[in-house]
Amino acid sequence: MKVRKIPMRTCVVTKEKLPKQELIRIVKTDAGVIYDSTGKVNGRGAYLKKDKDVFERARKSKVLEKYLETTISSEFYDELDKILD
Repeated sequence: MKVRKIPMRTCVVTKEKLPKQELIRIVKTDAGVIYDSTGKVNGRGAYLKKDKDVFERARKSKVLEKYLETTISSEFYDELDKILD
């Protein structure tokens, strides 16, 4: 039997390489910044580890805004917190 390759991605906050399933993808599209649950939405993407501490660090350091080159509202971060609950 073949061994399947596990796709690895890097968290923009912690810089850890983790399996894609352990991360949340945030995408900048023409419509704005969205949460990508499928992992297939077109646009520039950034990955965050599924951890409340990582979300808070991303909010404080504005690393997503720098990486996606756009402004992100505090309401969007609140939506991300609800996803984890």
